[in-house]
Amino acid sequence: MEGARYILTLSCRDVAGIVAAVSGFIARQEGFILESTQFGDASTGRFFLRMDFRGGPGTPPGPELEALFAASVGEPFDMAWELNDAARRPRLLVLVSREGHCLNDLLHRARVGTLGVDIAGVVSNHDDFRGLVEWRGIPYHHLPVSLDNRAAQEAEIWRLVGELEADVVALARYMQVLGPELTGRLAGRAINIHHSFLPSFKGARPYHQAFDRGVKLIGATAHYVTDDLDEGPIIEQEVIRVDHAHTPQELMALGQDIECVVLARALKYHCEHRVLVNGSKTVVFR
Repeated sequence: MEGARYILTLSCRDVAGIVAAVSGFIARQEGFILESTQFGDASTGRFFLRMDFRGGPGTPPGPELEALFAASVGEPFDMAWELNDAARRPRLLVLVSREGHCLNDLLHRARVGTLGVDIAGVVSNHDDFRGLVEWRGIPYHHLPVSLDNRAAQEAEIWRLVGELEADVVALARYMQVLGPELTGRLAGRAINIHHSFLPSFKGARPYHQAFDRGVKLIGATAHYVTDDLDEGPIIEQEVIRVDHAHTPQELMALGQDIECVVLARALKYHCEHRVLVNGSKTVVFR
């Protein structure tokens, strides 16, 4: 019988012997490495590694394995690291407003198994998509927001994150700016989809702005949410070529398709523990 499968991710100062120490530790615990990727960032002097391995007959259970790794490898190299059970499906909380293309795409991908998550619930400041969501048996939480109740509404979102045991939050065209308290609590766990290559065409009517500028490429950007609006570490981007014949409505339709793909990719990378934050950037082991 095969043992449990784990994904180890880590970052630390780039020095000699890291890979040898990690792989040697796994060998001593009778583990078998399935995939290993690494990156040394010369500009920051940081080292990043993702290792996918399966336990063997003598591999201790997860908590004991973590304690052993911390003592023999993590602490000596002063690592920031995580050991995750590869079999566990992350729980996703989706935030949405009145544009449902990304929500609908995530619902479909989760149902057919290509995203590898369980959608724990959907939160919206409007009631438009209740039927779509509840038809799939997923809880729908209508939380209207205004200047007067924003703090209370965000406190309720945070309460739902805990109650639903959500591992990650997707802002699937959620057209509200999260406050610094909530973004701080969700650091590294909330992913937003933006309708362009950041920082271009911010604000309202982005595809009309793109049309007015005569762009030849449109795209989308998925990034971690921070309290600095649309400036969080970028996870994934994509583009498509357009020309003078496209109307703003056609640009919007093309752009929405890209937004769906980019958000799904970013969530998949995150949930498979392929994304490591490197200051204001990310390392993504595809």
